[in-house]
Amino acid sequence: MVAQVTQAEASVPTTIIEPTRGLAALQLRAVWQYRELLFFLAWRDIKVRYKQTALGVAWIVLQPLLSTVVFTLLFGGLLHVPSEGAPYALFALAALAPWQYFAGSMSRVGTSLVNSANLITKVYFPRLIIPLSGVISTLVDFAIGFVVLIVLLIGYRVPLTLHVLWLPAFLLLAVVTALGFGLWLASLNVRYRDINYLIPFLLQIWMYVTPVVYGSTLIPERYRFLLALNPMTGVVEGFRWALLSGSMPTFAAPGPLFAASVAISLIVLVGGVVFFRNTERTFADII
Repeated sequence: MVAQVTQAEASVPTTIIEPTRGLAALQLRAVWQYRELLFFLAWRDIKVRYKQTALGVAWIVLQPLLSTVVFTLLFGGLLHVPSEGAPYALFALAALAPWQYFAGSMSRVGTSLVNSANLITKVYFPRLIIPLSGVISTLVDFAIGFVVLIVLLIGYRVPLTLHVLWLPAFLLLAVVTALGFGLWLASLNVRYRDINYLIPFLLQIWMYVTPVVYGSTLIPERYRFLLALNPMTGVVEGFRWALLSGSMPTFAAPGPLFAASVAISLIVLVGGVVFFRNTERTFADII
C-alpha cells in the first residue's frame, strides 16, 4: 500500500515557479489581461476623489483658474515677471495645465500602494496596475482643464498652429516622468511612511524650480543648463511653445530641453520599474 501511494505521488507532475527575468519581469502581458481592473481602479479613483464635495468635478476647473488668478496678480501684476509678450494669464495657465497633471499623478502614484493595502493583501493581480491607474485617472482632470485653456486661448484670440501636434509628445513625457518618480516613491512608501509627508513638500519645491510662474529665459544663460536636469522643464516649455507661439513668435522650440527631459525621464522610469519589481515581493508582508 505504501509502495502504491509512493508510486502515485511520484507520477504527479511537479511545477516549479521561478522569478521572471528581463522584459518578462514587467508582466506587461498580465497587465493587459487585467486591463479591466486597471480601468476600474482608475474610475474608482475619479469617483472617490470628488465624492461628498459640494462642487464636485467643478474643482477640476476651479483649481487651475484660481491658481492662475493668484499667479497673475502676484507674479504678473506685483512682481512684473516677464511673459515673453504673452498675456501672463495664458503664460501661466499653459504651464499649470501639464504641471498640475504631473503633480496630481505623482502624488497619487506615490501613495497608491499604501492606499490599496487591503486589495494587495487579499487579491492576486499585477501590482504595477495600481500605480498605472494613478496616471490614467488624472488624465480626466487634465482633459477638462485643457478644454478651459483652449477656451481662454480663443477668448484672447491666440491662433493655434501646427505646433499643437507636439502636445501629445509633451503630455506623454509628463506621464512617463510622473510614473517614473511615482514608482520610486510608492515602493519606498510601503516601508517608510514618511514619504506621505515628503511628497507635498517635494512637489511644492519642484514647482518653483520648474519654469511654471516664470520663463526659462529669466534664468541667466550660463545657468540655464541646470534647468535641463529637471525633466518637467521640457514639458512646460513645450506646452507654452505649442500653444502660444502662434501669436508670440519669441517662444523658441524647446529642442535641447525636451531631449534632455526625455533622456532623464526614461532613466528614472527604467530605474523605478526595476526597483518596483525588486521590492514587490515584500509589499503584502509589510504594507
